[in-house]
Amino acid sequence: MYSVEIYGRVRRAVLVEGRSQRSVAREFGLARVTVRKMLGYSVPPGYRRKEPAKRPKLGPWVGVIDAILRYCGLVVE
Repeated sequence: MYSVEIYGRVRRAVLVEGRSQRSVAREFGLARVTVRKMLGYSVPPGYRRKEPAKRPKLGPWVGVIDAILRYCGLVVE
């Protein structure tokens, strides 16, 4: 994922300064498709979430993982 700064600089170069998507893609080292996607949304993908990402994904398995680590002697209590 690209930083908010790069996202803003790309959008400014094309929308405000009037430069072509191809030249901006070349300058920033991005694919033209990526530049087109950046222009399609005002904020990067991670900032459009309506609710936080569901974590931890291993939540139901933490007990099993701890038991395995204890069995292998990798966890010192």
